[in-house]
Amino acid sequence: MAIERVIVVGGGAWGTALAAAARRAGRAVTVWAREAEVVEAIDRDHENSVFLPGIPLDPEIRATADLARAADADAVLLVTPVQHTRGVCRDLAPHLRAGAPVVVCAKGIESGSSALMSEVVAETLAEARVAVLSGPTFAAEVARGLPSAATVAAADMALAEQLARAIGSINFRLYHTGDVIGAQVGGAVKNVIAIACGVAKGRGYGDNTSAALITRGLAEMARLGVALGARRETLMGLSGVGDLVLTCGHEQSRNFMLGRALGRGAALDDYLSGQVSVAEGVASAAAIVALAGRHGVEMPIVSAVDAVLNRGADIDQTIAGLLARPFIPEAG
Repeated sequence: MAIERVIVVGGGAWGTALAAAARRAGRAVTVWAREAEVVEAIDRDHENSVFLPGIPLDPEIRATADLARAADADAVLLVTPVQHTRGVCRDLAPHLRAGAPVVVCAKGIESGSSALMSEVVAETLAEARVAVLSGPTFAAEVARGLPSAATVAAADMALAEQLARAIGSINFRLYHTGDVIGAQVGGAVKNVIAIACGVAKGRGYGDNTSAALITRGLAEMARLGVALGARRETLMGLSGVGDLVLTCGHEQSRNFMLGRALGRGAALDDYLSGQVSVAEGVASAAAIVALAGRHGVEMPIVSAVDAVLNRGADIDQTIAGLLARPFIPEAG
């Protein structure tokens, strides 16, 4: 079935950017948002002034607060925050067309269950065909049409190719893969490593430290991915190392900026209370540690971030503990 009508479920910055990309690719696009002010702004002003201000949207992009509009869509881009995805999927279930592709576009692991988002969708939307979109993409740049690239993953490679053609364009290059697990592990772990890089920057450490954290973080990402059944080469691609490099040192990265604030002495709750968008690494850190523990995977950087965020660990003592770890072979 041709993909002509797309509904983007989630009216945040990334959902809005994907709506702009899909419209640029020639699709008819509707954005579902929970916030009435987002729906009104997109329909009236052709701009998401709440989450992506200053970037004009194609007037043909429509917005709605009614999930029943998904019944008219050929594909669903699921862009809700990770920890709310299960609930949104349950609400979406009565309206979803049987066999419709549902593309997970948020990056993280579910708290409590440590489930990947593809697993959450499979549990709640049993008749959906699940895919994942992930890669090094800041929302504002995609929304403006600046050249970007990402990966579409689906167990059904024909579906992955179809989605890449339907949503991709000259300036939004989409590559496809069958490695659904790898695409998700990369996107989830990089958020936590970005927090670590931000903490280091906030504490006054230099570029050497950042490079070390990114490289050793990539090793942790690969170990977990392979343990879960991912292909190592996926994590060396756009949804792994590409996303990691982008997220770990730029002020457009919510996770990096959160870490930097913590490194400078901010309290976590105070910082989060002033943000309109979600830093997915906060909730994902503990979930990733739990998932790694089940599979016997050691992830010292992710564990350190979890300890600081969720267990009240002192930042300087935690850094000292990382630096005091035994010397090991680089492949370890």
